[in-house]
Amino acid sequence: MAYMSQEGYDKLVAELQRLESVERPKASAAIAEARDKGDLSENSEYDAAKEAQAHLEDKINQLKMTISEAKIVDTSRLSTDSVQILTKVEMTNLTTKTKMSYTIVSENEADLRAGKISIKTPIAQGLLGKKVGDEVEIQIPRGTIKLRIENISIA
Repeated sequence: MAYMSQEGYDKLVAELQRLESVERPKASAAIAEARDKGDLSENSEYDAAKEAQAHLEDKINQLKMTISEAKIVDTSRLSTDSVQILTKVEMTNLTTKTKMSYTIVSENEADLRAGKISIKTPIAQGLLGKKVGDEVEIQIPRGTIKLRIENISIA
């Protein structure tokens, strides 16, 4: 089951609709065009089009499964007492004294440029359940970082 915001769920549904209504017909047309070029046994364009279609169908099936397993979180019921999914966490790196802010989201909604990190990342895992003022040491691929939680809000 994947917990996500209504916005994240809506994006997945829109992406699924786009893949089914735009990309699927394009893939079928590419196969038909390649098929019209003759002998299929030596037609690399046909093979490539079939492979692209298979990848597209896999993506569509994965999206359908994610959507069917999605659990939309009612953000009005979230608490800012501790870090949890869909909370925005403002913190200070105690080593470098830099301030950072991340919103913890489902894997499907993660977008580092937008400040959204997956709940499955080491930083998110290390922050879950912590409160304002808590200092945590989190093991990340580049070593250990020490963070102090400054604020928790609803994203």
